[in-house]
Amino acid sequence: MTDSLFRTKNIEQSIQDTEEPEHALRKSLSALDLTVFGVGVIIGTGIFVLTGTAARNTAGPAVSLSFVVAGVVCALAALCYAEFASTVPVAGSAYTFSYASLGEFPAWIIGWDLVLELALGTAVVAVGWSGYIHSLLDNAGWHLPAYLGGRDAASGFGFDILAAVLVLALTAILVVGMKLSARVTTVVVAIKVAVVLVVIIAGAFFVKGGNYDPFIPKARPVTAGGNLQAPLVQLMFGWAPSDFGVMGIFTAASVVFFAFIGFDVVATAAEETRNPQRDVPRGILGSLVICTALYVAVSIVVTGMQKYSKLSVDAPLADAFKSTGHPWFAGLISFGAAIGLTTVCMILLLGQARVFFAMSRDGLLPRFFSHTHPRFRTPYRPTILLGVIIAIVAGFTSLSELAELVNIGTLFAFIVVALSVIILRRTRPDLHRAFRTPLVPFVPVVSVLASLWLMLNLPAETWLRFAVWMAIGFVVYFLYGRSHSRLAQRTRAAADAPPGGGTPGGTP
Repeated sequence: MTDSLFRTKNIEQSIQDTEEPEHALRKSLSALDLTVFGVGVIIGTGIFVLTGTAARNTAGPAVSLSFVVAGVVCALAALCYAEFASTVPVAGSAYTFSYASLGEFPAWIIGWDLVLELALGTAVVAVGWSGYIHSLLDNAGWHLPAYLGGRDAASGFGFDILAAVLVLALTAILVVGMKLSARVTTVVVAIKVAVVLVVIIAGAFFVKGGNYDPFIPKARPVTAGGNLQAPLVQLMFGWAPSDFGVMGIFTAASVVFFAFIGFDVVATAAEETRNPQRDVPRGILGSLVICTALYVAVSIVVTGMQKYSKLSVDAPLADAFKSTGHPWFAGLISFGAAIGLTTVCMILLLGQARVFFAMSRDGLLPRFFSHTHPRFRTPYRPTILLGVIIAIVAGFTSLSELAELVNIGTLFAFIVVALSVIILRRTRPDLHRAFRTPLVPFVPVVSVLASLWLMLNLPAETWLRFAVWMAIGFVVYFLYGRSHSRLAQRTRAAADAPPGGGTPGGTP
């Protein structure tokens, strides 16, 4: 049984499976397309919302350093992702990588984790997008009924029609093809990056040096019902990172880490890239560097425009401009946020469909979902299924308390990928690696420790929900995936074949 749980799918077989006509995806993406995808999914909720939350609650103006810390953690993981994505250019990202190095059961765990991470992330972002659109409509004097905004407290019923429509529209775009998706994303990313640059440049004229004092707030005791939920570290060791001024930077890093989620989605598009060995590493690392620079610049400007203790936790950028007497910027920023969240939602949905597709192609999920569209060459069946489910979830459910699950799922994937790099270097040193993670095993080990540290700063409730989801995944795997996987079928076929290569029960 142990052998079956940890059977690996070799790299050559993974690549060979992608060449089967009914499972083949169209290769149409370039390094620029991948970089745009990365920037498109990273710049979103974090830069428009989390800056205020992290600065006001823990780090103060030093939140800019928190973004650097989170960016470094992601950069360490990005180096590992880049090696795998260039070596194994197959849809599925961390799921595919772990299948080649750790074995089938660990691959299932990470695939199941990614399904949760990307689905929940898509729904959360769709609801956030809807909130910005409602705000813009309200400012223009157009008001949708409360029950169509998912916010009718009087009747207890509501359906967020805008969030659902967004998910369904993006689902249709993804079904039509990756190239169309790339073109839409390019236009949208250009708009929201322009808005971010306007915020940085215009905001720099209103910075006051006094707002940076103190740059790192002094240590303060954590009181019951404080701004942050009790982290797991406090439950385990009796102290909280936010007890310490400098440690508050790292606590804030675990919060703003959500702002970086998405660069790993670039790896899920490796199979649809014309030259994955060259372009995927460029897309992953390029998008991460660009977004880290923008995040640091925005956090420095915003905390200089308004005292960190007065920053809004809902719309810090817009509120900072209001404090300077320029409220018209709020509309511009809300527009940029809505535009930005559109691409975030689309690329998260794209990534999830590719992971689901890869798992079904391997037989761990029903193979009905592993066939591509005869014309568009996209995984249309899982895209439509997941799009409809997420639209319903986003329409009916408030997911604010579950957002931490996205963080813990991503960090868990980072750990698996880093470990996989070390293992595959030992088991397959002969593989051609177009990009090699430097200083192995040092960089992957540091990546594991850094990701684990941020995980320990997440609420204990998040760990509990994550454990429940994983337990459900174990049941699905042992009842279905383990016996239906293509590796299991090949193993049984090899065992049933008589010596000499003949057919079972016949003559050689």
